[in-house]
Amino acid sequence: MTDADILAEFHAAKALLEGHFILSSGLRSPRYLQCARVLMDPRRAARLAEALAARLPAAARAGVTAVVSPAMGGVIAGHEMARALGVEAMFLERPEGSFELRRGFRLEPGQTVLMMEDVVTTGLSSREAIAAIARAGGETVAAAALVDRSNGAVDLGVPFFPLIRLDVPSYAPDALPPELAAMPALKPGSRAA
Repeated sequence: MTDADILAEFHAAKALLEGHFILSSGLRSPRYLQCARVLMDPRRAARLAEALAARLPAAARAGVTAVVSPAMGGVIAGHEMARALGVEAMFLERPEGSFELRRGFRLEPGQTVLMMEDVVTTGLSSREAIAAIARAGGETVAAAALVDRSNGAVDLGVPFFPLIRLDVPSYAPDALPPELAAMPALKPGSRAA
């Protein structure tokens, strides 16, 4: 799957939005990828996850025994990645502000995990998820995401494999370009503003 094929999947799902968006990091952007829309079609979600799994280096694929994702955005992406890799899927929740495994999910001490996200911008949620995996006894051997919005700048502390890297500008709320500042801001993500 080429980058053009991947973007075609996002366009077909009406998942690439234009406007003024508040990202979960607090940054602002003129474009937003609503991965929930691209993942709502199980066939499309499977195609994207299979394409990403095929891009993982053999060593990373071979070492993974589970896929763990942060809720909410990473749940479907993680489930589809686990299906593509033939391993179990689990997700982390924030019942009291920090990620933890719940619902009977358990990692064995030293269990090797792929942490899977839908979109990575600053990497904050990803790093928090990796820390929660470590607290639960797991070892994150790699991270993956459908989309890297960091312009290749994010450091998660483990090898990171996105399906596509997009160069989408993001701005601090007090440093908006005039055309963005003139539009009302929308908060389409899963974290409260």
